[in-house]
Amino acid sequence: MSLPRIRIAPSAGHPDHIYDRANRAAADGDLERAEALYRQLLGIRPGHAEGHNNLGNVLLAQGRCDDALAAFEMALGIGLDHPSVHYNRASALKEAGRYDEAVRAFHRCLVRAPDYVMAYNNLANLHSGFGRWDSAVAGYRRSITLAPGWTRAQDNLRATLQAMRAVGEGEAALRHALLWRRDHPDQPLARHTAAALAGEAGDPRASDTYVKQLFDAFAGEFDTKLAAIGYRAPALLAEAVAAVVAPSAGLDVLDAGCGTGLCGPHLRPYARSLTGVDLSAGMLDKAAARGLYDRLEEAELEAFARAHPGGFDLIVSADVLCYFGALDAILPAFAAALRPGGRLAFTVERLAGGSAGGWALMPHGRYAHEEPYVRATLEASGFTAVTVGHGALRRECGEDVTGLVVMAVRA
Repeated sequence: MSLPRIRIAPSAGHPDHIYDRANRAAADGDLERAEALYRQLLGIRPGHAEGHNNLGNVLLAQGRCDDALAAFEMALGIGLDHPSVHYNRASALKEAGRYDEAVRAFHRCLVRAPDYVMAYNNLANLHSGFGRWDSAVAGYRRSITLAPGWTRAQDNLRATLQAMRAVGEGEAALRHALLWRRDHPDQPLARHTAAALAGEAGDPRASDTYVKQLFDAFAGEFDTKLAAIGYRAPALLAEAVAAVVAPSAGLDVLDAGCGTGLCGPHLRPYARSLTGVDLSAGMLDKAAARGLYDRLEEAELEAFARAHPGGFDLIVSADVLCYFGALDAILPAFAAALRPGGRLAFTVERLAGGSAGGWALMPHGRYAHEEPYVRATLEASGFTAVTVGHGALRRECGEDVTGLVVMAVRA
């Protein structure tokens, strides 16, 4: 007769128990407690290689690059020759500004794990930062091939191709974009980026997937980057609204494509209720943090507008319709969402002329519109009293991007 096996749980001071508690603290984001527990563990078992590696991750998350490097190198010295340790060390070297060493460390990781997607992506980030375009594109494309559903590498490749265009490497950028689209025709970023760089007509509007993917990736640094390029669309629309709407008007206001809520401070004084709608959940999280909106909803603009007939007195849309080429569906939807006499204010990028349809997909991936087309489409959609001003929306490649600042009234 066999005897039952008895497992005795480790005591609170047992190294295995301390290690488990440290890992839980790290997973919960309690970095100080995790560090203390990993150090307690290593005081008992200085040869615990995984403990050194995990301590390095905690230290790196705190921005303590040199301490993190020491921990990763201790793990490697003990014998934990694992791809993840090399990847972690490479990440710490990158954060410390030791870029050439970081490149070598990423390569050591990839020798041990040729399918390490994040290592290809982060190595490509290093190459892109130094203008090593071909190496950067190769890394991103390898990441995309290994993990077609992982969107970060796709957005990084799009941004790198646009950076190449901005520094005069447009032909090379187009060549890489066409290869990306050829190999991944199902990816909206690949299709849209290739069409834009090739000067093709493109779709009548950017797909929902493209817009959501683009702005989810951009949400964390959106405000900072726009400030750096002198972004003025919210301020220009605020001036246009102030010219025709009295303060404290008590309106039901829709911020259509609200993003991180940059228009919110300008719109709140006019609003009895302020609603923001956007496709990007990441953007909406930033908008919610401002505490200005009565309601925020993740939705496609046209569908949202048609679902709220007569729901608003004022709709404002800053730099959103530049992701629409044809406006003959979205403008009637906005008209339906406005009460009679309600106002629509929006910006688009100005197209000087020469387009058969009145709009064109530009190399930077946004659409631009001719003023006569905008006026005609507004009138056909049920708007009157159309006024159009001109202003610089932002600076791009050292030049102002001229926009149309439009105000119209629902008849």
